[in-house]
Amino acid sequence: MILLFRPGRDRIVALMGLAAAAVFAATAAVAQNLDAGKSPAKLFADGCATCHRSPRGLAKGRFSLTLSWFLKDHYATSSDSAKVLAAYLESVDGPPPQAAAKPAKKPARSTPRPPKPVQSR
Repeated sequence: MILLFRPGRDRIVALMGLAAAAVFAATAAVAQNLDAGKSPAKLFADGCATCHRSPRGLAKGRFSLTLSWFLKDHYATSSDSAKVLAAYLESVDGPPPQAAAKPAKKPARSTPRPPKPVQSR
C-alpha cells in the first residue's frame, strides 16, 4: 500500500478545523436571559399560570430567600428573575379583598322590648 503525502492538503484540513472551532466558539459565547425586562406579573403568566390560576397563596408560609432559591432551581432562568417573582408572590399573598358593597346591618335597638305575655290554654 502506498501512502501519498500531500503537504497542501494537510494544511487545508488544519485550517478548516481551526476555522470551524473559531465559528463554534463565537456563536456559543453569547447567552441571553429571556426573562430580562419582564414584569413580575408577566413572569407569572408565562411560567406559572399553566398550573396555577392565581398567584395568591403560593408564597404562604415561605421565607423569601428559600422561595427565590426554589424558583431559581425549578422555574426561573436567572437569580434576578427568581427574586423578582418571589417578591411578587409575597406581595399578592395577602388576604382576599373584601366585597365592596355589603348590605348594612340594621342597627340594634337601644332599648330592649319587654317579653310577650304567655297565653293560657
